[in-house]
Amino acid sequence: MTSVAHPMVMEGVQLMLIGMGTVFVFLTLLVVAVRTMSALILMYFPPVPIQTNKAVVTAEGVPRAHVAAVAAAIEKHRGSQAP
Repeated sequence: MTSVAHPMVMEGVQLMLIGMGTVFVFLTLLVVAVRTMSALILMYFPPVPIQTNKAVVTAEGVPRAHVAAVAAAIEKHRGSQAP
C-alpha cells in the first residue's frame, strides 16, 4: 500500500516553504542593511567622548550636588519620624 499525498497538501507545503524562504531572505537582508548603516554611521560620525567637570566631582566619584541632595533627604526623613 503506497501513500500518495493529496496534490493540495503538496501545494500547501510548497506555498509554506516559499513563504518561509521569502521571510528568511527579507530578514537576512534587513540585518545586513542595519549593520551596514551602523558601520557607516560610526565611520563618518565617531562618538564624541563625554567630558565631565572634574571640579564638581568629589574624590569618591560622586557629584557634590548628589551628596547634598541625599543628605537633605536623609535629614528630612529623620525629622518626619516621631521620636
